[in-house]
Amino acid sequence: MRQLYEKFNVEDKMIVDGVDYMHKYISDPTKRVIAEGANATMLDIDFGTYPYVTSSNTTIGGVCTGLGVPPQVVETTIGIVKAYTTRVGAGPFPTWLDDEIGDRMQSVGHEWGATTGRMRKCGWLDLNVVAYSHRLNGFQSLNITKLDVLTGIKNLKVCTHYELDGRILKGSMPS
Repeated sequence: MRQLYEKFNVEDKMIVDGVDYMHKYISDPTKRVIAEGANATMLDIDFGTYPYVTSSNTTIGGVCTGLGVPPQVVETTIGIVKAYTTRVGAGPFPTWLDDEIGDRMQSVGHEWGATTGRMRKCGWLDLNVVAYSHRLNGFQSLNITKLDVLTGIKNLKVCTHYELDGRILKGSMPS
């Protein structure tokens, strides 16, 4: 292993031991570490809409499992949500707008998958997903992005609950 470090020159930070690297900075009181998650809560391997998920933890737990950071070190979590909901590929999407408004959100919001290049389906903001994400991630604040994409849409809607077999599921995910 030593030869590998020398070959790639660890001083240039090309290859490092991730746990050692993170702990060097989280143990230094003069440093701050910001970790940014990818994808979205509903794509999380453990808590997402399986089998339509990614192969990793996309919730705050991914900071611990993916970076080797102890949970007690995480000081703040900030939720980030689009002003509308999107999804690439298959999977449940109760608010999907397979119409002119959905097409407009795709176009104006530049909604295509970063990896696959596939167009994202767009729909109204699903507040059940936001509440579920809050329960899992415990964010202290919420940053709403892409509000400008909704400019000019006369009647904006949001999803506040689901109905399943005649029951209203408010604030929860169907199981």
